[in-house]
Amino acid sequence: MIARLRDIPWRALDGLAPTLAPALDAILSGASAADVLDRLLRANPASTAAQRQVTSESLFGVGLWRRRLRAHVGDLPPLALLACLARDLGGSADAPRLLGVDVPPARPLTDWRDRTSVPDWLADALLAAVGPEAEALADALNVPGPVTVRVNRARCTRDALRALLAAEHRDAEPGRFSPDALHVTTRPANLTATRAWRDGLFELQDEGSQLLAQLVVARPGESVLDLCAGAGGKSLALAARSTDVTLHATDVDHERLERLRTRATRAGATVRIHHALPADLRVHHVLIDAPCSELGALRRGPDLRWRLDPAAFSRWPPLQRELLDSAARHLVPGGTLVYATCTLRSDENDDVVAAFLSAHPDFHRVRPPLPTGLLDAHGALRTFPHRHGTDGFFGVVLQHASTR
Repeated sequence: MIARLRDIPWRALDGLAPTLAPALDAILSGASAADVLDRLLRANPASTAAQRQVTSESLFGVGLWRRRLRAHVGDLPPLALLACLARDLGGSADAPRLLGVDVPPARPLTDWRDRTSVPDWLADALLAAVGPEAEALADALNVPGPVTVRVNRARCTRDALRALLAAEHRDAEPGRFSPDALHVTTRPANLTATRAWRDGLFELQDEGSQLLAQLVVARPGESVLDLCAGAGGKSLALAARSTDVTLHATDVDHERLERLRTRATRAGATVRIHHALPADLRVHHVLIDAPCSELGALRRGPDLRWRLDPAAFSRWPPLQRELLDSAARHLVPGGTLVYATCTLRSDENDDVVAAFLSAHPDFHRVRPPLPTGLLDAHGALRTFPHRHGTDGFFGVVLQHASTR
């Protein structure tokens, strides 16, 4: 991640200080870097390509690396932190002059939390999740995730999709774990401009997220409920893998559900969308991709770690347990629940599952048919950016006894 900063055209900072200073101040005060950047670029449509690139890297870079920058040079004004970013991480000796600031020499770093620029609470969470691998995981969270697509196997094969993308000058490599994953290496990818996108041959989806859908093993004629479907990424993955399965989807966010309807039409998928779930609906399998603290996806938002309030995480386990209880009521005897999150916290993963099993002794854990390297000793799916190259996911399969 830091090596990449040496390829940025930092000379384009010349004259941008008055524009960047208030934007950086807003980000360091808690505003979203993506939102601030969007407003800034819209307000300056005449910016050159180099100016747009350096503006983006400046806002996201200071937003992400603020702890490291302050450890290097102290708690200086935003422009000085940007000068430190460009000079010490980006290799631009001219940056302080271009921005009109004085910056002291950088101090050496001895604390891995400073080097990786993570808040103390996040460092503690990483240590709890992976122990001595915490620094490696923090490093991986600082690297943007790959652009990954899932082939719509109902219409295409992975090899055929790769060839079609190559014909439109987009190079891609097969994923390591999901048989439907392709990592697009061409930048910018601009995938929605391709014919393959218009023809519904793929969806953008992290490889780890694709693996969650593979935890649902449905036989022909069975039914599946995606209980927290959102905009439907996993619903569509399920539809593509099991065209002879009846698929239901619901979510409290009705606007996102309507996006699923649009996406399903493009993909040629049949999904029964419920704004209000029928009380008498019974299915063979339920997927619960539960709302969570989303720590496993932090590499998707470089400054997000500084905008999260860990005190608010306590609201998730009660909701997650409620979703599991609700899912159980819609399950036929002998059916399975797949409980999943994109967080690393045991409070929202193992502890929620343990509480559910304690209250529902008629359920037991099942080891899913995935490679051993993806599963822990108890058969739970656990993926991490530094180990698997995916976002961080947790998933467990819970099966009900055959009679009630």
